[in-house]
Amino acid sequence: MQHDKTNDYLIRGTAWGGKLRVFGVRTTDLIEELRRRHGTLPTATAALGRTATAGAMMGAMLKGEEKLTIQVKGDGPVGQIVVDANAHGEVRGYADNPEVQLPSNALGKLDVAGAVGRNGHIHIIKDLGLKEPYRGSTPIVSGELAEDFTYYFATSEQTPSVVGLSVLVDEYGKVMTAGGFIVQLLPGVSEEEITRLEQAITILPPISALLDQGETPEGLLRWVVGDDLQLLDTLDIVFACKCSRERVERTLISMGEQELKQLIQEDGRAEIVCHFCNETYEFDRPQLEMLLDQAKPQKPIQ
Repeated sequence: MQHDKTNDYLIRGTAWGGKLRVFGVRTTDLIEELRRRHGTLPTATAALGRTATAGAMMGAMLKGEEKLTIQVKGDGPVGQIVVDANAHGEVRGYADNPEVQLPSNALGKLDVAGAVGRNGHIHIIKDLGLKEPYRGSTPIVSGELAEDFTYYFATSEQTPSVVGLSVLVDEYGKVMTAGGFIVQLLPGVSEEEITRLEQAITILPPISALLDQGETPEGLLRWVVGDDLQLLDTLDIVFACKCSRERVERTLISMGEQELKQLIQEDGRAEIVCHFCNETYEFDRPQLEMLLDQAKPQKPIQ
């Protein structure tokens, strides 16, 4: 399965004779698209980008029409980060305050923990097609996000995991590379194998450096688990938003007759912006009056 080096994709597989479940992903185009749509500054780009990269891989753990939402709610200036992902590789997301830019941290890296905050929670809501969605929630442990997702998997899903997430921006704030991996330990892993994995993580070069050198998601995983890797399939990762003019019209109609009347009288127009993709939907007075007609209770025919 050859992949164009310029496209985002995810690989799923197993390693060490089926004792590890592995995901590797390149999300450069996705994160650049999010940056462009939301006008995020570098620190916010990295925070949203790491969350969206985790979302792409967590989406790939789902099946069929299942989908999930990640909410990172820390006490930092970026506010809430929200990412939606599904089993088809479709991802979208936003940060409450996209224009967050902080000085580099002590390691000279983008200060994601400073933007996210070190107190708060990560909430995962999975729509598995059941009556009630599955909800998991764990405290933020570092704010750097990879450690926070690692902690989520270990405590909320009882799956010991190693999570690596990276977003690299250039001096103009454009996304140069983005990607990451998740390695999950399955039952039957020995203590020696756990130690071996821990050692591999300790000596792992920065993911941003590997991606910047052109490393693929497969290559990224080999740095972590070695060559005993069985790739199962690949999935294209794309930005996709579910918003449409029809949806916005339905939302306006659902506001009801009174609110629509007020809107027409006071403003004579409406501009609705989608949180997730920043698409703007404009409605002038005649269009709003048509929606008002639809919002009025229908009189029964005598």
